[in-house]
Amino acid sequence: MARPSRNADPGSIRASARTFFATAKTSMGRRLLQSERNALLLIDVLRSYVAQGRFQLHDFVIMPDHIHLLITVDSGMSIELAMQLVKGGFSYRLKKETGYLGEVWQRGFSEVRVEDSESWEQHRRYIAENPIKAGLCTSPNQYPYCFQYLIEQKTRGLKPGSSSSRSSGTTEVVP
Repeated sequence: MARPSRNADPGSIRASARTFFATAKTSMGRRLLQSERNALLLIDVLRSYVAQGRFQLHDFVIMPDHIHLLITVDSGMSIELAMQLVKGGFSYRLKKETGYLGEVWQRGFSEVRVEDSESWEQHRRYIAENPIKAGLCTSPNQYPYCFQYLIEQKTRGLKPGSSSSRSSGTTEVVP
């Protein structure tokens, strides 16, 4: 009997890292992430998990009522657990540090597996264009709560809260 042909790339079969475009929405569409304090708190939560090696974060945008992440998890982490860490970590800190008493996140999240470079670029463009489409800025490097902006500020050597790091009245931060 002939063996069926294998069409999958053997490297992909064994690959432990998986990349996803993930989206989480705030409870009832509340604009909890529109304040600088809350957006920076979420950025800090993301940074802490990246620093701990829990996952890799390639790109993100924090919108007033949702987040988009381009995230890679390895064999020891599922996308479900990574999103639980992000959402739970932020909820815990928001309640602890600000006294917020309400629900923070809508249940669940959505994710799409990023399979190739075309998908990668499509999701990066979507992340960059999201605040523009929402009317929050006219170019991605103007929106302070996205990866692209933070990298640019870091490259320029700007620090959070410094007077030279202010433009249009918004405090800039470094990733």
